Amino acid sequence: MAKSTDSDASQSARKGLFSRKPKGGKKPKKDGRMKQIAQVFTMTRRNDPNVVWLMLGAFIGIIALGLLIGFLIDNWITMLIIAVPLGLLAAMFILSRRAERAAFSQIEGQPGASGAALSVLRRGWILEEQPVAVNPRTQEAVFRAIGRPGIVLVTEGSPARAKALADAERRRMNRIVPKVPVTVIQTGRGEGQVPLAKVATTAKKLPKELTKQEVATVNKRLAALGTRLPIPKGIDPYRARPDRKATRGR
Repeated sequence: MAKSTDSDASQSARKGLFSRKPKGGKKPKKDGRMKQIAQVFTMTRRNDPNVVWLMLGAFIGIIALGLLIGFLIDNWITMLIIAVPLGLLAAMFILSRRAERAAFSQIEGQPGASGAALSVLRRGWILEEQPVAVNPRTQEAVFRAIGRPGIVLVTEGSPARAKALADAERRRMNRIVPKVPVTVIQTGRGEGQVPLAKVATTAKKLPKELTKQEVATVNKRLAALGTRLPIPKGIDPYRARPDRKATRGR
């Protein structure tokens, strides 16, 4: 009996050392890159069915061009090896751009969508995550970005009420930093409005008026004064952001 007990104890010890940990103790594995690309592709195709044909056309077109050049120089194998990765790169680029549009189409009309559109801006821009002006009753809002073009205010909500809100914020900016240009971009699909997917591009195309040092100075000046917003306590509905991995196609 003693031998049996010792044997059982030995076996249980081995199991304890080499057995798998319970599922609850495992850390969730991060999705692989291919899985992420597949998810982005599925999301994009659901909102934009033409993306399949555009990607396929770009891939086949580059392969055909590579083969044509290869036959002309009598080295089609080398050109095919070069054309395949270039075709894949072109297809991924199209997927990335279309995924960005699809991501914005999903948040269009939601509170904070204009702030999400500004969040695409990167180098050289200082973004304010919270709206700098908001109407808590009707939920019109104004978001702000500071860059070399100056101060950019992006509105959302009813055009008339959002314009009044932006004009008031513009006057406040002119009092605080009078020599800094202030541009208002109104989001929407109506006349004179800019779609969400083109907000960042529109801001980048504005003429550069400030140096990098002046951008930092303007930001410090505005940060010192702070913002005065009648936002109620609790969860902030203006923190909506698109999936950046999806917009990059990764």
